[in-house]
Amino acid sequence: MVKTKVEPGVCGFTADIEAELRDYQFVTLKVNSKCENIIKISALLKEFDAYNEIKEGFNGEFYKIIILHLAVMLCMRQKTWIYF
Repeated sequence: MVKTKVEPGVCGFTADIEAELRDYQFVTLKVNSKCENIIKISALLKEFDAYNEIKEGFNGEFYKIIILHLAVMLCMRQKTWIYF
């Protein structure tokens, strides 16, 4: 299991992330954050196939979900748009 804390800086909403590998292929994520946008995304990213993500690169499901939901989002705390 790997644990990390993401500190975005601008909004101040940190995210605590735990990643656990199952069968040397499938990754399960647990995310704890006060950011509503990150919580919504984490519900879609509970488990993914790490080998498939490596094979697909920027066309993998993990990346598609991140881009779809974070490419343009409204940061509610700062009332600003964030573009990626």
